[in-house]
Amino acid sequence: MRPQPGDHFVYSSGDEKGREIKPEDLYTDQAPVLVWAMEPNTKIVRDGSLLNQVLLVRRDPANLDDGTKPHAAEGIVAYSAICTHQQCPVMSWIEETRILLCPCHQSEFDPRQNGKVVGGPAPHPLAALPVKIDGGALVAAGTFLGRVGARPG
Repeated sequence: MRPQPGDHFVYSSGDEKGREIKPEDLYTDQAPVLVWAMEPNTKIVRDGSLLNQVLLVRRDPANLDDGTKPHAAEGIVAYSAICTHQQCPVMSWIEETRILLCPCHQSEFDPRQNGKVVGGPAPHPLAALPVKIDGGALVAAGTFLGRVGARPG
């Protein structure tokens, strides 16, 4: 099942794998963090499909465009981690421009502009996942806005 409203987020890999991520763990303009959604009551991590992977990025809220602000929380935005070109994981970050990069075919996405494609062959923006802060936890505030991954021809 895709991330659902009320889900929390956990690190997907590394030393922190499985630990819940808190808003204070995300710093403005740091590289994106790859996470899974987790149902908070059962602690079931929604890691059954790569299409469920989520990127979390914190930007200066003043730099988010009007289409991005409604689904952000204190500058934190969440997007599908799956490229809309050929469903590769969007795991890279161009530090100088603060742009998300798919390393497979070099598609670039701007997290300040609703995951908009700003370079490469991807035909559509990344699907956004609305987030909010509730009781100190970073929480999914809805389901993905738009289709995750590549769209059939």
